[in-house]
Amino acid sequence: MNHSSSGAAQGSVTLSLDAASALADQALRGTGLPAEAARIVAEALVAADADGLPSHGLARMPFYLAQLRSGKIRADAVPQVRVSGASVQVDVAHGFAFPAVQAGLPQAMVLARELGIAALTLAHSHHFGVAGHPVEQAARAGLIALAFSNAPAAMAPWGGRTPLFGTNPIAFAAPRTQGDPLVIDLSLSKVARGKVMLAQQAGKRIPGDWALDIDGQPTTDPTAAMRGSMLPAGEAKGAALALMVELLCAGLTGSSFAFQATSLFDAEGAPPDIAHLILLIDPARFAEGFTDRVETICAAMLAQDGVRLPGSRRHEIRAHHRRDGITLPAVLVEALRAAT
Repeated sequence: MNHSSSGAAQGSVTLSLDAASALADQALRGTGLPAEAARIVAEALVAADADGLPSHGLARMPFYLAQLRSGKIRADAVPQVRVSGASVQVDVAHGFAFPAVQAGLPQAMVLARELGIAALTLAHSHHFGVAGHPVEQAARAGLIALAFSNAPAAMAPWGGRTPLFGTNPIAFAAPRTQGDPLVIDLSLSKVARGKVMLAQQAGKRIPGDWALDIDGQPTTDPTAAMRGSMLPAGEAKGAALALMVELLCAGLTGSSFAFQATSLFDAEGAPPDIAHLILLIDPARFAEGFTDRVETICAAMLAQDGVRLPGSRRHEIRAHHRRDGITLPAVLVEALRAAT
């Protein structure tokens, strides 16, 4: 399948995953991004759309292209990898996170198998994308993985109204004896800020419990929400966890805290300079039978009516989109074609 008008949504185009990746790849290379980096970034964005996560998918391409042209994302950045003890430290050099993850993650996985545990840090970076993807990659290789990322300020400390923390995603994946890994992936705001961005682009309202406006009042206006503050998941607990992620990412790597970082949604100013941390554990170095125990708790959950495993819907959506392609706004597809 290349592309065709979709009957499911007016003004939309359906592309196969390969066709969507090729389109994004060409647009990225048109800015001077090297071929290998362009391929990795394009595939990462399409993988987000394939998983039903359009807020982290090709909808971000207009921002990425503008930032590549302005230099906010460094097209010529080459990740610098340093191994020290049980840590793999990557300086992303203000380029894209996706190629940097792939530069460091395989080495960190080798270390985890050698030592039982390893840490991968990515400093001076850009948007992390879907945090569940690198941890799923590690889990498919038999490792337990946790990922953390800070992001530009979008969430106030609990009780405040000025954003200091990012929405700061966290993700976890564990290998299973049967089927796909167990993947838990969430932002520490009530919803990912990218969902507000999508509503803003579509001219739609948002639920009143997602965000506050600049005066600290609940809002259904996505533009007011983008100028204001996202609400944390779990209220004070979510805000405290966001602080933890700031310290694990920016604090540990010497990168920018959320309130020091520039926006991911415009081409103005210096690079965002955020950071990410991935922790890897080899369960074989601990008690025997870890994956069997994963199956035990999964079976206990699924024995209850109405329960589904975290991440299972994502795997189902992925299988559907691999078969039938992804449906994108026609205006986005036209903009990407114009950029090639």
